[in-house]
Amino acid sequence: MLGRIVKLSAIPANTDAGLLVLRILVLLSLFIKHGWEKVFTFSNVVSRVPDILHIGVAPTIFLAALGDVLCAFLIIFGLATRWACAWSFAVIFVAWSVRDHFFYLGRGGDHGELMVLYMAALIAIFITGPGRYSLDALIKS
Repeated sequence: MLGRIVKLSAIPANTDAGLLVLRILVLLSLFIKHGWEKVFTFSNVVSRVPDILHIGVAPTIFLAALGDVLCAFLIIFGLATRWACAWSFAVIFVAWSVRDHFFYLGRGGDHGELMVLYMAALIAIFITGPGRYSLDALIKS
């Protein structure tokens, strides 16, 4: 009895359900925290975003919004998941490296640890794929 409680064997292990929960929670958080502001409060974002790619502030925000909005929803629904993970990872990595200078805690970065967690989740989803509960799996079958 104690062994079942410790092992949590009453709860069935389901990797596909775990991937679905990971995709929804992490990427919905990314959209709410970063994507929403880029789409619905663009004028506020323009004043805070540096031209880190030297292509202009508006194109930089547009490229970031692709990762924080479009790719976030593609990953949530599991459509072109690995490509969307790669794009979102690249956007977050560029922001973390160029803007925050790899700061993890305090000093220079606002939320370096959150960026690392987003990147870790994106790498995990990229490696495993979206799982059975995704549009990719539905299209494949």
